[in-house]
Amino acid sequence: MDKHDFVIRFAGEGGQGLVTSADALARAAAHAGYFVQTHSTFPSQIMGGPASSQVRISTTPVLSSGDGVDVLVALNQYAYDHHNEDLNPGGVTVYNAEEYDLPEGGNYFGIKADELAKSTGNARAANMVTIGAVAQLIDFKLEEIDEFITQRFTRGRPGDAEIIEANIKAVRLGVDVAKTSGFNVGQLEAATPPDYQQIVITGNAAIAMGSTAAGLDFYAGYPISPATTILVWMENNLWGEGRFVHQVASEIEAINATLGAGFAGKKAMTATAGPGFSLMSEGLGLAWMTEIPMVVTNVQRGGPATGLPTKSEQSDLYTCMHPAHGDIRMPVLAPGTIEECFYAAALAQNWAERYQGPVILVTEFGLAERGENIRRPDLSKVSAESRATVSESDTGKRYDSWDGSTPLPGMPIPGGPGAYVANGSEHDEIGDTTHLPRHHVRLMERRFKKLDLLDGAHYEIENADAETIIMPWGSSKGPAREAYDRLREQGADVGWLYSVSLNPLPSEVTDVLKTGKKIIVPELNYLGQWSSLLRMEGYNAESITQYTGLPFRPADLVDSISELIGAGVTA
Repeated sequence: MDKHDFVIRFAGEGGQGLVTSADALARAAAHAGYFVQTHSTFPSQIMGGPASSQVRISTTPVLSSGDGVDVLVALNQYAYDHHNEDLNPGGVTVYNAEEYDLPEGGNYFGIKADELAKSTGNARAANMVTIGAVAQLIDFKLEEIDEFITQRFTRGRPGDAEIIEANIKAVRLGVDVAKTSGFNVGQLEAATPPDYQQIVITGNAAIAMGSTAAGLDFYAGYPISPATTILVWMENNLWGEGRFVHQVASEIEAINATLGAGFAGKKAMTATAGPGFSLMSEGLGLAWMTEIPMVVTNVQRGGPATGLPTKSEQSDLYTCMHPAHGDIRMPVLAPGTIEECFYAAALAQNWAERYQGPVILVTEFGLAERGENIRRPDLSKVSAESRATVSESDTGKRYDSWDGSTPLPGMPIPGGPGAYVANGSEHDEIGDTTHLPRHHVRLMERRFKKLDLLDGAHYEIENADAETIIMPWGSSKGPAREAYDRLREQGADVGWLYSVSLNPLPSEVTDVLKTGKKIIVPELNYLGQWSSLLRMEGYNAESITQYTGLPFRPADLVDSISELIGAGVTA
């Protein structure tokens, strides 16, 4: 039976090459013209502990990690016991016959991948054995895997040919075992490759690439899951005259170094996760008060405290909107796809320069480590805005009153013309401390008025006249969109509303929100944070929440939304 979509999950424990297996299959499928998306979950320890990594392969763009699994590769008993229930009807489990055994008669068969790999002369090729078995089960063309292996292991080193040969042989051994089992889960339909060039990239890499495309000069970061790979990318790629990368000793040092770089005229950024973002709160308040451009990326994980460092939640939104004490509401961009990560990161840099202040780019584990093939960004088309700076005739009144009717006054850069005091206390026009109420009033108004300068973020509006509007944010976009499409196909009267910018919201989005319709917000947290913030603005919003550390399943959203609106639609 031809199928356009398969989900393959590799499950076991950390250190067994699960991510490598899913990534290899994803890259081979992407090269063959399919759309792919990976998703991993693992514990916080470096080795051991239950872990899994999966890839969804489809003839059409992949919106989510799916509802279930078509092929499960279970490398230990625990993995089989806890993941087998996710098998779709007709699904098959490939179990590690060197670790455990299962009684005859089930929808599974065993494979001794380590033993077969050793027979090729390359004991490290066990994951290729299982990939071969998977390929046979979904009738995936072996030539595409062979080509991937050849490209992957052609490194200009002695022995490359032997490694390639051994891995290809390992794939064939896995194919033979699967053939003998007699199982098949369907035939993957032929791919129609897109007519544009693609790359396979993770969310964190897309953020790093988008930031540099917009002219990033300075990056300071402290390693923390799941933001660390942004730091690693910067260390490997952000180089050249006038650029600087620094691994610091703490998140407090990171925010202060980034603040200093922004003050000195550099496009500056740091990235962290929830615990680190909390430590940056005071520095962000100072950046807001002194109006210094900078970007802070918060790659959310489960919380509070150490929480679930290798799981995904959307539980930091309150903190991102209001990270410091007092009347502060930060600009917040929340991309929902890997492609949006790239463009939102570039926009965050430009926003910081445009309005002369801090910008929060909020993502989450579910995007950070997810691999996906996207249209290759055209870096030449990414704008790189720069802040307005002062001239020799500067009056020194950087913090003059501003109502948006004139261009925003420029910033003096240390060593250049002009001067001002960057002061965390309330200040007068040149930055000197003052306690006069009139200065506090006019500068509060100035700081919030500057948000009006921020536009250009991606948004989506469909069927806006419906009585019920689905409005996800961040990584919940994909599963929610898949659920929305299913609901519409079954005749449900629902609309779609989505914005990468959560603050400020595009006027087109607020126009829909003002109509009094029921807004349903799928989000991965306990409190329903985005719907709560929308209600604060007077909009009729309620959340569908999930706080398992895992992404939504589209089928679950279909059922939940249908129940809320009384549509009688099922997944």
